[in-house]
Amino acid sequence: MHLNAVKPVIGASRFAVLKLVFLISLPTFFVFRIILLVRHFGDLDVPFYKIIAAFLLGAINDLAFLSYLLVPFILYLLVLPNQLYRSWFNKIFIYTVFFASLYGLYFTTVAEWLFWDEFSVRFNFIAVDYLIYTHEVFNNIIESYPLPALLTGILLLSALTFGLCKKSLLANLALEEDFLTRLKIASGLLLFPIISFALVGQSLHQISSNKFVNEITANGPYQFFAAFKNNEIDYHQFYALGDDQALSDKIKHLVSGANGSALDKSIYDIKRVIKATEPEKPLNVIMIMVESLSADFFARFGNKENITPFMDKLFDESLLFTNFYATGTRTDRGLEALTLAVPPTPGRSIVKRPDNGKLFSLGRVLQLKGYDTVFLYGGRGYFDNMNEFYSGNGYRIIDQTDLTQEEIHFKNAWGVADEDVYQRAIKEADKNYAANKPFLFQIMTTSNHRPFTFPAGKIDLASGTGRSGAVKYTDYAIQQFITDAKSKAWFDNTLFVVVADHCAGSARKSELPVENYHIPFFVYAPKHIGPRKIDTLSSQIDVAPTVLGLLNISYESQFFGKDILHMKPEEGRALIGNYQKLGLFKENKLVYLAPQQQITIVNDPLVKPEQQTVEDNRQLVQEDMAFYQAADYIWVHRLSRYQ
Repeated sequence: MHLNAVKPVIGASRFAVLKLVFLISLPTFFVFRIILLVRHFGDLDVPFYKIIAAFLLGAINDLAFLSYLLVPFILYLLVLPNQLYRSWFNKIFIYTVFFASLYGLYFTTVAEWLFWDEFSVRFNFIAVDYLIYTHEVFNNIIESYPLPALLTGILLLSALTFGLCKKSLLANLALEEDFLTRLKIASGLLLFPIISFALVGQSLHQISSNKFVNEITANGPYQFFAAFKNNEIDYHQFYALGDDQALSDKIKHLVSGANGSALDKSIYDIKRVIKATEPEKPLNVIMIMVESLSADFFARFGNKENITPFMDKLFDESLLFTNFYATGTRTDRGLEALTLAVPPTPGRSIVKRPDNGKLFSLGRVLQLKGYDTVFLYGGRGYFDNMNEFYSGNGYRIIDQTDLTQEEIHFKNAWGVADEDVYQRAIKEADKNYAANKPFLFQIMTTSNHRPFTFPAGKIDLASGTGRSGAVKYTDYAIQQFITDAKSKAWFDNTLFVVVADHCAGSARKSELPVENYHIPFFVYAPKHIGPRKIDTLSSQIDVAPTVLGLLNISYESQFFGKDILHMKPEEGRALIGNYQKLGLFKENKLVYLAPQQQITIVNDPLVKPEQQTVEDNRQLVQEDMAFYQAADYIWVHRLSRYQ
């Protein structure tokens, strides 16, 4: 049908096409909120009015996002002359853009659901990072979900919606509208993004202490674009601050120990000398940093599935830390804490920041002692900037790309099977032993990650059927590694340190669910360390100083962590966080800082959480502020660098 044959609608405007976008997008966002509400209804322990508020404020977030998104289309409809607007070229362009917008809307909704399935949050900085690592992420999706069916379903839904809207679009394309009228309408529409910028901030969805209520309130695509700004967060702008001198004195006291003495009185300079009381042990160290290994996978911590039989047995022969916590919820946070022993500062981890080389680290201490320090990763080390970080801090790098075809027996989206990287570690250990050179290996595994696939025939659970199988294969691979290592001459002089990078999930109704940071940490060296259980509260920042303490090494420390074996039980604390919340768990209380100068105190967070006032917990608040304000100052002022 020719456009001139279409009868124009009296009083209509070409901008009415944007109304179609609103009429389709807003119900889609609403339905997605309903889905999240149904899925987590049991977790929403809030008054009903909070749920109503979540949907009302959510609609405002939706409108804000659409107001930004439609700015270029408003300008296009404003400046296009009537003759061109009614042309076949514009018809094809409008049809194409409209259909692409439908597909983008439905695709984003499905993508957000898959992201929620993995992380139980709306899009955030993790989603932004995933744009960089397309190989791992795309292959992970292919191996984990029925992608062809999903894409086909999105295409069919988009085509159906387009068909229902085509008549309205065609009538709209026959309109004539003078420029002055268009200018008035466009000016009115452009007020919405201006108002949104002024009034709708990132804190609008933070309406409750219940995380799921806040996530329901948010708009996923809006959060995605906002995350570009939030990868780096200005600590002094967004967080409650204390007096620098007072906090400097406090942090120096908090990090000092019975065997440490301060070197410098400068503000926030935590350099101190750690003096060993016994002769040095130049033992090798193999630190296995296991992907997503929650404490609750183990029989020791209540699991009934028997998916970690080897490690459960090995606990009885090891130095086991039972009250131990991850600092964050992602691999790069675990690597940061285990290598640098620093708190989880806001925004992206130090591992992923620019100019992150020549930092004081576990590797640096042992490099000065003549150790070969190696980072071994089962995947591609460009992911999360791992190779850049470790090479910039003096480590040799061995990742998936360094393994020969003969060394790779199985691989999936994230990397080679754990057994393959362990076998390469044994070869590297043999070389160092032959050269009479002690070594530190930090091994990052990949098998315990979606799509949860692993070599067939190794365990009694099928590959790719879920997390339990991946955990049991992880346990099997560690057993094979320890068994193979026992046949080596270097075994008796090696500490095997096993620790998780983070838990398998962090989804709970609270902002910082302490129970979802509980991870295993144990040291196995039967010739040097007797079986023992340590219940002192601690976290990943304490691993490096504890390992160095087991080696009886004297050194100049800049670690925020302490040797757990020299900590008094009442000194126990764990630093936990996400990319915005900065927490201290101590004395059965969780204190955490958040943007907009917020301070929250939760009593008994593991059993019966109850919020308390800042005034009643001033000492713990000051300790929390001391750790994080000091960490920010040290990073910004480059105090932890070496020449």
